[in-house]
Amino acid sequence: MRFANKVAIVTGAASGIGKAATLKLASEGAHVFASDIDEAGGRALGEASNGRIDFIRCDVCEPSDIKALMDAAAAAAGGIDILFNNAAAGGARPPIDEIEPEEWDATMNLILRSVAMGIRYAVPHMKGRPATRTGGASIINTASVAALGAGYSPTTYAVAKAGVLHLTKVAATDLARYGIRVNAICPGFINTNIFTSSLEVPEASKAAAKAVIADMSAAAQPVARGGQPQDIANAAAYLASEESSFMTGTHMLVDGGLTIGQRHAWDPETPGLFDALTAMGGGDANAAAPAA
Repeated sequence: MRFANKVAIVTGAASGIGKAATLKLASEGAHVFASDIDEAGGRALGEASNGRIDFIRCDVCEPSDIKALMDAAAAAAGGIDILFNNAAAGGARPPIDEIEPEEWDATMNLILRSVAMGIRYAVPHMKGRPATRTGGASIINTASVAALGAGYSPTTYAVAKAGVLHLTKVAATDLARYGIRVNAICPGFINTNIFTSSLEVPEASKAAAKAVIADMSAAAQPVARGGQPQDIANAAAYLASEESSFMTGTHMLVDGGLTIGQRHAWDPETPGLFDALTAMGGGDANAAAPAA
């Protein structure tokens, strides 16, 4: 019960990573305020929790909604110990030479501004929380492997998530004086609704689409299985707990090794450049590479 007597807020809590994190925190003793625009999904989560989870509707594109969420949770529970800024979607898909200003702004508001305002309106209720040897409260932000390089997502999503990653660092410096830690998680391909929603997959085809995504992601990384929401929930719980008390302003990469390097680095069936050149020359592929 790592989170006994702790108050947590999770955004985007009705499905996927947010739902898994909400259930994880509640199962270890936290009183969780789950928020989402999916009222049916959020209320169902609360009704099945025996009072450990309360649902509050919140559209993170509306700063007034975010403030109302933080104020309501703090008023009901006396403060906030854990904030998981998780809500997001795929955002606008056009490349940089085609995107319209309105699409750019909408994506930034959803993915980046929502995190900034989540921190902004939660922190007044996090200051002075009961301190342990770890300090005070913990904020966790969902970034992405897309924040680390090109090719993982549409441009606007990648830029917004890179902003989340840098916001995490600078917010950690701003809030260190209050003993509040701020960290991020960079998920890889996690099998959630974000892919099917952003690609506008019909409802009847979503199950099949998720199976395809799971198979493809398992083949694209060293860990030969698809990533699951629980993988990120476990990381979020670690960053929220005293076990990570010496971590702030950094990120955890939870990607099954997706970003470890080119495929030949971990897949023996995929020859690298040196292997290919050696084969062409008839030499020994296991011979030492020439010095740089």
